Amino acid sequence: MLACSASLCFCQKTEMSSNDICLLIGATGVGKTLLLKRLQKLSLHGLGELGEPPSTLPTVGTNLTDLKLKKKKVTLRELGGCMGPIWPSYFKDCSSVIFMVDSANIAQISSSCIQLLSVLSADPLHSASVLILFNKRDMPCTMSLIEIQSLFRMDDIIASATQPITTLELSARSGEGLQEVLSWLESIIVK
Repeated sequence: MLACSASLCFCQKTEMSSNDICLLIGATGVGKTLLLKRLQKLSLHGLGELGEPPSTLPTVGTNLTDLKLKKKKVTLRELGGCMGPIWPSYFKDCSSVIFMVDSANIAQISSSCIQLLSVLSADPLHSASVLILFNKRDMPCTMSLIEIQSLFRMDDIIASATQPITTLELSARSGEGLQEVLSWLESIIVK
């Protein structure tokens, strides 16, 4: 069911809908919209048909995309980075979260870590499956995965989190890692 008010649209899980809802969140400019478009194309046409990356604009609000996977259908809900303060209002309806980080933007790493800790500590997400994507691996100025995980203190975060957490490297632009994201979406179990 889709309900809209003056400036806010939201989607609620209903008995007729058997979709899993996965939130796609992260700071502005990390590549969420590009990932959404690439995953949609990949789920429809396969890796050989990705083509050139489509143009994107910063999301102000939310984008919904249904992905038909092998065994189920998943609705990806992208929330714009500028909506960070109201992300928690979307947490109760989701079964999983993809949190994106721009691994080429060193200045944004610490604020992304704080956002991630806030997401992981939210009660409605205590058992949601979480995928942390380190995007823009194709950029020449990215840190190594070990450096980013060290800055994020990933070992400590994973040890203290109640959620199952997976981390992946990705280039939404080149397509590297997209298949692994679809595999993760296919593998998660709705709790």
